[in-house]
Amino acid sequence: MEDAFIYEADGQTLIIHLPRELDHHNCKRLQYETDHLMAENYISRIIFDFTKTQFMDSSGIGILLNRYKQMGSGGGKTAFYGAGAQVMRVLKIAGIPGLMEPFETKESALLG
Repeated sequence: MEDAFIYEADGQTLIIHLPRELDHHNCKRLQYETDHLMAENYISRIIFDFTKTQFMDSSGIGILLNRYKQMGSGGGKTAFYGAGAQVMRVLKIAGIPGLMEPFETKESALLG
């Protein structure tokens, strides 16, 4: 599926592999699915994988901010990696790199 989210657990870290487009059509599903995963597992860190993402609208920013606040309220952390130039421009406009640590690769994000 082109717009599917893929979730990967690494200990208490949840890696969310984002689809090509992160928009209002799929953000509700992302919120529902991550709420469910976080309720059933002890997650202390969320890492967003933007390597396949080419488009993101304000709904995508909203879900990132929501997860940032949710993780922060429990002492957890959020980070992201793999953002291309266009997505990074949107993230910077929204101030996301000031809230979540950006990484180049999955490996560096997991170590960070």
